[in-house]
Amino acid sequence: MRQLTPKADPHFMRLPPRNKRGWFLPFLLLFALILPVYAFAAEPEFGGYCAEGLVNHHLIKTDCKINWTSKEGKLYCFSNDDSKTDFLKAPEENISKATDNYAANNIEQIGGGMDKFTSDDAQTYVDGLIKDQSAKNGGVFIVDDPVTDTSIPLIYEKVDFTRTLDGYGFFPDVIFHAKGDEAEKYLVDFWIAPKDGKLAVYETRIYETPVKEGDTWTMMQRQPKPWWWIPASEHPGQTEQKRSWEIMSAIDGYIETTAQKGVLTLKDDKTGEMIPLQFVDVHQPVRRLKENGQYFACTDFRKAGTKDQFYDIDFWLDTKTGKMMVTNVKVHKVPVFMNGAYVQIPRYNFDSKTFDIVP
Repeated sequence: MRQLTPKADPHFMRLPPRNKRGWFLPFLLLFALILPVYAFAAEPEFGGYCAEGLVNHHLIKTDCKINWTSKEGKLYCFSNDDSKTDFLKAPEENISKATDNYAANNIEQIGGGMDKFTSDDAQTYVDGLIKDQSAKNGGVFIVDDPVTDTSIPLIYEKVDFTRTLDGYGFFPDVIFHAKGDEAEKYLVDFWIAPKDGKLAVYETRIYETPVKEGDTWTMMQRQPKPWWWIPASEHPGQTEQKRSWEIMSAIDGYIETTAQKGVLTLKDDKTGEMIPLQFVDVHQPVRRLKENGQYFACTDFRKAGTKDQFYDIDFWLDTKTGKMMVTNVKVHKVPVFMNGAYVQIPRYNFDSKTFDIVP
């Protein structure tokens, strides 16, 4: 994206000489208002694919010359004028459909193409990635921790081992230690899966953290454990009953493929506010409604730019398409400032008699 800055044109900021009427002041004010519009143009949604095409389950790459910007400032691209016209007949409904279909397409890529790679390939990939980023950052690898909202500088030791889940990806467990103390060790999980024919990192999560007891550091497992640790030996398709980890993986995949630069923007259906959210974790256990067979799980998100404003977001899923897919996302609990701190207040509650726990 080309930014209009003084460096781009040495004459760009040259103002006409001041006269007695001081007419350059309105010119300067107008310039100040216009500049942000050009300097911070929105990145296209859906990677530049035609939004109307996605509504109809088609991936059509565009040059984004035909586009539309929503009132939230999001840029949507179209392959032709007719597509744009059709999309704008019901923009909110179509944005929702396009978002779900784009996420579904990306989730399918996670399992697709795994037969082209092995766990050794995933291990080699993550080893090279960590070494490369560490070399560029003074020997440290930065791990972002959504639980504490901190970025932790770590020293790479080795890939301990790599687990494989057929159709879901590879999961290398990597040992690091804190910068300045080799005894203060971390175990970090990487979720590696194919994307566009190559291996890519879908998520990085701290699995075990160092805890000091007296003069000794020990490693403690975080709870709840990541979904990929739940299936110790089973594989997808061994049972008709969906398992909790399959549901959590669908939610995690939806978040990873829908969020932009780590931020999932969700519309509050009560207030209409567009909330920028950063994913923290999926609650366990997962539940299934007795009435219609839908699955749902609660998740924790932090409002982007804050350290203590947490939202409880519910994800609803079903298998009507033959695959576990997210069908609805709703705000369950909101942070409210009370007695000097933010607490979560529920918008609605569940009757435990209406659902079963998913094992």
